[in-house]
Amino acid sequence: MPYVFSRTRVGWKDPGHSQVELVKIISNIAKSANDCKGRFIGNMDTIGDFLTRLRNALKARHKYVIVPASNLKFAISEILREQGYIESVERVENDKQGDLRITLKYSNGNPAIIGLKRISTPGLRRYSKASATPRVLAGLGIAIISTPHGVMTDKQARQMNVGGEVLCHIW
Repeated sequence: MPYVFSRTRVGWKDPGHSQVELVKIISNIAKSANDCKGRFIGNMDTIGDFLTRLRNALKARHKYVIVPASNLKFAISEILREQGYIESVERVENDKQGDLRITLKYSNGNPAIIGLKRISTPGLRRYSKASATPRVLAGLGIAIISTPHGVMTDKQARQMNVGGEVLCHIW
């Protein structure tokens, strides 16, 4: 019966079956990467990327930040400009979809935007009724909400008595 106890010997080593599987997985990943042939696989959370670029530019004390343009990002930027969080926003045309150039605002060397938080994500959408529209820092910050009447602040949504998807909080 030596074949029964062959795997329980002292000093017995795994023949490497798991390593073979790992090599197969890595080669499949490499093949799928080569199938892309240089095509860019886009970002799924464009609003999250937009907010992260803003946050990073503010921390680095940049004068402006350039982000890929979209109508939703432009609407959010316009709200930030109206509320006094940024200086200006302008569309810059290029050979693709265009860019947004956002001029950041500072007072006494401190950024006007202290914090940004993404609320609704592609994996977990967050909606709010008109009666339960969130208040950010007891009204010191703003929530940006996408409603059937367009993108607006939490205060405007309460005035119009509409709810929608809560995109982000800014303070």
